[in-house]
Amino acid sequence: MSAGANISTWVYSSPGRHESQEPFLQWLLLLSNESALPPVHTVSYGDDEDSLSSTYIQRVNTEFMKAAARGLTLLFASGDSGAGCWSTSGRHQFRPSFPASSPYVTTVGGTSFQNPFRVTSEIVDYISGGGFSNVFPRPSYQEEAVTQFLSSSPHLPPSSYFNASGRAYPDVAALSDGYWVVSNHVPIPWVSGTSASTPVFGGLLSLINEHRILSGHPPLGFLNPRLYQQRGAGLFDVTRGCHESCLNEEVQGQGFCSGPGWDPVTGWGTPNFPALLKTLINP
Repeated sequence: MSAGANISTWVYSSPGRHESQEPFLQWLLLLSNESALPPVHTVSYGDDEDSLSSTYIQRVNTEFMKAAARGLTLLFASGDSGAGCWSTSGRHQFRPSFPASSPYVTTVGGTSFQNPFRVTSEIVDYISGGGFSNVFPRPSYQEEAVTQFLSSSPHLPPSSYFNASGRAYPDVAALSDGYWVVSNHVPIPWVSGTSASTPVFGGLLSLINEHRILSGHPPLGFLNPRLYQQRGAGLFDVTRGCHESCLNEEVQGQGFCSGPGWDPVTGWGTPNFPALLKTLINP
């Protein structure tokens, strides 16, 4: 998306693994030691929160906080496992993803067209990751939106499946289904996932940053407080569909469902670029 929009695109690669997972800290330390950086970063990787040590998660989150304070926009894919699922002591629970659950990143979920062969209204992509962190408490910027969802949703899963007081995600979404990707000059059809929706949202934010800079304003920086304060202005609200979860008798494979306003499946919704530009062009 960014390359297609004729925007300078940087690619970072951090070799190796940490705790058998992605080396996020190595990448973040690299960013912290560079003086000139692109203002928008999109990352299409994630790990289960429970697969990483608490010490490591908190250390990485500190670097996310530094990046936000520095004025960087960090976008992370929400994951492709819906609400997730794991079993502890014979009890099923949803399984949140990190860094998607960090309060200092903007997390992007996914949607599909209602008719996959035509540009129609958007519905939830059933794989779109989302839920509530078991590590990070709910940040103040999303208190009102999440409280409203929890008090008004007619399709909440049993409370034992998720931590209702945790950081809720995703924050936004974009189309995550039916992309064509060119690899080594070979077109690959029907590529899907939040790994696709996240760079699309990043490309649009980069275009908005270009308009802001030409107008004498700084790049957007940490986006979440503004997104929640403006209550989804400039975004299409996705109100149909649910994502997947545990395949057991109690929830029967259904996690959370979308609805009016913010929800833990598609966040505030998908970008309406002209309206989003108008909303975000000024400080």
